[in-house]
Amino acid sequence: MTVMGKQALTGARMLRMPICIPKLTRVVLSHRLRALFILACKFMSFASIMLYWRMVEDPKGRGQLYSLPVEVCCANSEPSTYAIVGGPSPSPGNVFFVETLEQTDPSYLFMCSVESAARMHPGTRVVVLMKGLANRNASLPKHWGFSLLSCFPNVDIWPLDLPELFSGTPLAKWYLQAQQHWEPYFLPVLSDACRIAIMWKFGGIYLDTDFIVLKNLKNLTNALGIQSKYVLNGAFLSFQPKHKFMELCMQDFVENYNSWIHQGPQLLTRVFKKWCSISNIQSTMSCKGVSALPPEAFYPIPWQDWKKYFEVVSSSELHHLFNNTYAVHVWNKKSQGTRLEITSQALLAQLHSQFCPATYNIMMKGSVWQ
Repeated sequence: MTVMGKQALTGARMLRMPICIPKLTRVVLSHRLRALFILACKFMSFASIMLYWRMVEDPKGRGQLYSLPVEVCCANSEPSTYAIVGGPSPSPGNVFFVETLEQTDPSYLFMCSVESAARMHPGTRVVVLMKGLANRNASLPKHWGFSLLSCFPNVDIWPLDLPELFSGTPLAKWYLQAQQHWEPYFLPVLSDACRIAIMWKFGGIYLDTDFIVLKNLKNLTNALGIQSKYVLNGAFLSFQPKHKFMELCMQDFVENYNSWIHQGPQLLTRVFKKWCSISNIQSTMSCKGVSALPPEAFYPIPWQDWKKYFEVVSSSELHHLFNNTYAVHVWNKKSQGTRLEITSQALLAQLHSQFCPATYNIMMKGSVWQ
C-alpha cells in the first residue's frame, strides 16, 4: 500500500470517529439513566419501608405520659356491669392478646383493650403475651400500664417465647427460616402466625390490641368475623384447641407464604372458602361447625371510615351503632397518632369512658391522646 493510500485510510477512520462518539455517548447515557432510575426506585422502596417501620415501632405519638406515677389506684377494677350473664355454655380457653414488638410501654388503646376484655370476662384468664419480656427477669418494667393491669386478678402478663409457641406446628420451620433474612413486613406476618398457632395449641379467644370489648365473647366458639363483603379478618378468633380449621390455616400459611396481606385476611378467606366449598363470602355463614360472623359483630365501622371514631356522636347514636356488636375494632394502623379530646363526646372517648374507665381516668390526666 502506498503512503498516500495509508493516509487516505487513516483520514477515513478519523472521519468516522465523530459519528461513533455521539452513538457511544447515547448508549452510556441510556445505561446511566436506567441505572439511576433503578437506584431511585430502590431508594423510594427503602424509604417507604423505613417509614412503615418507624410508624409501627416508634412510640412517639402513642399518648404515653411518662410523668404519671408508676403505682395506679385500683378503685375501678371491679368487673363491669356490662358483662353478660347466662346464655350458652362458655367455650374453654383464655382470652389472648399478643405484642410482637420489643417495646414494653403499652399504649392507651392497648390498655383499654385488655381492661375491657378483663371486665367483660371476670371468670376467664386474660393472657397478655409480650415479646419484649422474653429476655427479662421475673419482674415487670416499672410502667403505669402494668400497675393498672395488676388491679385485675384475671389478667396474666407472660413473655412471648416464639420458638416455644411454634414448636410442634408447621410454623416452626417457617420461623427458623424467616430468621435468616430480613423482610419489610415481618412484624404483621409474625402476628398472623402467632394468633393461629395460639388458637391451634391452646384454643380460646384471640383479639388484636386495638379492640374495645363491649360484651362477653364466651358464647362464640369456632368463629371469626367478616370484615367486608369479600374478606374475613383474623383480628378476632375463637376456636377450640387443635381445631382442624386452624391446622389448615397453618398449613396454608407455610405452603403459600408470600406477604403481609396474603398471610392475614386473605389466608383466612382462602381457607374458609375451601372449608365451605364456596366461591363467595356471604354476610353471615356457618359450615362444618365454623361460623363467619357479620361485619357489625366486630367491624361495625369499615376501615375506610375510621375517622368516625373521632367524631362527636350522641349516646343514643352510639347505642344504635353498636347494638349488635361484641367488640369494636378501632383500626389502629389508620388511626394511630390522631388527636383525641378525651373529655369530648367523640365516639372513641365515650367507648373509653364506658368500657375501660381505669384507663380513661389515666387519660384524663393528659386531657388528650395523640
